Amino acid sequence: MKYILVTGGSRGIGRAVCLSLVSLKMPILINYCSNTSAAEETKRLIEEQGGVAELLPFNVAKKDEVEEAIRKWEEAHPDDYVSVLVNNAGIRRDNVMFMMSDDDWHQVLDTTVDGFFYLTRCILRHMMPRKRGGRIINIASLSGVKGLPGQTNYSAAKAALIGATKALAQEVAPRNITVNAVAPGFIETDMTKDLPTDDLKKLIPVGRFGKPEEVAALVAFLASDAAAYITGEVININGGLHT
Repeated sequence: MKYILVTGGSRGIGRAVCLSLVSLKMPILINYCSNTSAAEETKRLIEEQGGVAELLPFNVAKKDEVEEAIRKWEEAHPDDYVSVLVNNAGIRRDNVMFMMSDDDWHQVLDTTVDGFFYLTRCILRHMMPRKRGGRIINIASLSGVKGLPGQTNYSAAKAALIGATKALAQEVAPRNITVNAVAPGFIETDMTKDLPTDDLKKLIPVGRFGKPEEVAALVAFLASDAAAYITGEVININGGLHT
């Protein structure tokens, strides 16, 4: 059986992605780090839609946790594999660079870049031998495309993820695996609730923040059979703020 794995799937864009992928009719693995109650709520919402879900807690930035969690899951599912991987987990630690701490730099890079590397490497070991291939979708950001002040760490992490997306897409294309990135702009989530919303809306041509469901709909398309000829792309979803 084929499975879907969404990192950071307990809330925000990750939760919306989980719910949108119910349409693919595959069981969904909800990864989260510490917010068990939010992850359980995502699971409940999936099941309300007729889907099947499991919780898979681990910190994507910790190599040992990633490998142990995937090893145990594979041992319990010897005939199954992850066919769709959505690397969504990420954190913000905003500050101007000259005041940024080492921890704020490394935590952001470790979660996005190391997390992508540790988990995707594990999943590819079982995805690549499958004839039908798979889908890897990385959630990047407007910050990684154009850079944003006060987010040198976040911009660096997401830009690295975009570069990795383009390189990996070429490596695995012969195995019928596509790798794409989605780069949201300002989306209504917990991660943006502390931003100056009214001021930022004036900069966005459509005049509003995006909704998690709008990002999720794009992810669902890229995960579908209809997107089999799209790979190595970075698709912006930012209301016209940057193209």
